[in-house]
Amino acid sequence: MYTIKGKKYPCCTSVTMGIIGGKWKTVILYYLIAGPLRYNELRKNMKTVTERTLSLQLQKLEEDGVILRTVYTSKPPLKVEYSLTDFGKTLIPLLQAIADWGDYVVANHNDQAS
Repeated sequence: MYTIKGKKYPCCTSVTMGIIGGKWKTVILYYLIAGPLRYNELRKNMKTVTERTLSLQLQKLEEDGVILRTVYTSKPPLKVEYSLTDFGKTLIPLLQAIADWGDYVVANHNDQAS
């Protein structure tokens, strides 16, 4: 049993999935590999995500220390950017492997019945 930030996990894979699991977290992280993005830039890349879901997922990733939310207030309008933290950058090889496997599935298994 593992305990991270007061939450218990039965194994090491559940720790990973607890941080990056779900439909949208890996998508957000994948887009942030290229560099910081504003909220609206993420929305443009993720056309089917609702604003509420995107906001909640960004908040959870920030709470887990995976992304950094930077607010620029030097001149109007307010500018907010999201980027990977150093901790978040440790996920890049994993995210790339997930993306590569997805490409493999699309290329080799997309016509097979479930």
